[in-house]
Amino acid sequence: MAKTVAKVVYKPDTQSTDSYIVIVNPEEYKKWKDGGHTIPLVDVVDSFEIFHSTQGAQGHLNRTSKQELDAIFGSTKEDDCVTHVLQKGTLQITSAGDKYTTSNDAQQGHNQVSRGAAGHGGR
Repeated sequence: MAKTVAKVVYKPDTQSTDSYIVIVNPEEYKKWKDGGHTIPLVDVVDSFEIFHSTQGAQGHLNRTSKQELDAIFGSTKEDDCVTHVLQKGTLQITSAGDKYTTSNDAQQGHNQVSRGAAGHGGR
């Protein structure tokens, strides 16, 4: 069974490709969104980290800088910015890969630290 990742995606402008993303617990988020604002945000979000992607919700995720947070959300406080994303964003549940893979299968499991001429040392 594939693992799933639940995230709330907020786009400040419908024409923009910029997306701001918060990873959430889907059950707690639905309760919170339906008026359960007494639920602590710690139970709703995975972390108070807002990710930014210029390629939509499926693109490469980068951490959002304080300057970006201030420009988009009018605050650098993570609580305020996360709450804004949760209130105005949409929930998306995507499947994640089942296991870790390498980009060079020939070297999988054979990564070694280099050694000096005498057989010891290296990095």
